[in-house]
Amino acid sequence: MKTTLRTAAMVAAASLLLAACPAAVPIPNVNDEPVSTPSGKHLSASQVRSAIMTAGTSLGWRIADAGPGRLEGTLHLREHTAVVDIPYSAAKYSILYRSSEKLEASGGNIHRNYNGWVQNLARQIRAEISRMGG
Repeated sequence: MKTTLRTAAMVAAASLLLAACPAAVPIPNVNDEPVSTPSGKHLSASQVRSAIMTAGTSLGWRIADAGPGRLEGTLHLREHTAVVDIPYSAAKYSILYRSSEKLEASGGNIHRNYNGWVQNLARQIRAEISRMGG
């Protein structure tokens, strides 16, 4: 009986440890997200750039120019770093994984927190585009 209880406790403890470990998930990219506003107003590429810059910096991303129609976003959280390329135009934008540090990126997978950071950035860009197109 003691052995069964001990085994059950060990299995439960191992399960908790595995659940607490960060799981690797597929690296998400936002590809060719259309620039659309609630009013149907068309924005210029410059306005889309501004929306991306404002959205990113509001979330702690460092957004820098990386050539015509391209921005680079870098997020440093604790000891983790994520870098994304953000090509944009008046019609669309993308958020593409470039590199990372201490996010266990391997074989097309990455630490699950990265997904939330990219989803938050995409959501904030959409909100900023909507606000501009008011």
